[in-house]
Amino acid sequence: MRTVALVCFCLLYSSCTSSSLENILVDDVYELLWKNNIGIAYDTYGSEFLREMESGTLQAEKYINFTLQDINYLVKVTEMLREMSERVTEPEDVRDFLNGRYQSYKTFADSMIQQYFFKDQNLAIKETPAMEKYLSDYRTFMKDPLDFIVALLPCTRLWVWLANKMSIPQNSPYYTWKESNMYCHPEKYKPLLNKYLNTPDKVKRANDVFCTQMQNEYHFFTSSLVIDGFCTIIGNNEIKCYDKNVFINV
Repeated sequence: MRTVALVCFCLLYSSCTSSSLENILVDDVYELLWKNNIGIAYDTYGSEFLREMESGTLQAEKYINFTLQDINYLVKVTEMLREMSERVTEPEDVRDFLNGRYQSYKTFADSMIQQYFFKDQNLAIKETPAMEKYLSDYRTFMKDPLDFIVALLPCTRLWVWLANKMSIPQNSPYYTWKESNMYCHPEKYKPLLNKYLNTPDKVKRANDVFCTQMQNEYHFFTSSLVIDGFCTIIGNNEIKCYDKNVFINV
């Protein structure tokens, strides 16, 4: 007989700090942001959700919930990109980049809506606390076009890295996720970031934004294991989850 117990776990990262970057000016900010936050990438890769996905033991309901949250993310960020592409008129290369990202996201969002038989993008999906915080941070970063562009990068950079790192066989139900994310091109962000993040203060700010979004990605993956419980947000960097059936070691 299985005993059902209510257990809890915390998904916690300390605040993003960039004190070591205060007097640093580098040629390749794009690579610096990734190297400074590679620890979060490895922690995400080591999360139980991705370990189960890689082994093929991930419960189907967990993957469905994860996918629904991801579709909601895609639709909401596409709408933010629409707003940004309409609002930002200069510099021209920033305007064109945002418009290009909007068109790309919209095409992908439309395909996902069709694939999963939604009538339109007016979704009624309840956001998890992790996703709610993620999207809230995005809206905060909309105040500055460069902040918003930096905020977009962690998702693309992390997912292509994870997809290429994970050993998922072709007969796995999760191979489609791996294959669809292996060939993204986050390097398209590189010229713009290296051009405009040209002072120590801008580099420091960009690292703070990038780190925050990497934390949000980590929380998204790890909290996706909860299917019979709930999560709450505590402060800016901690999400506390309770699950009725299984202890999840993060």
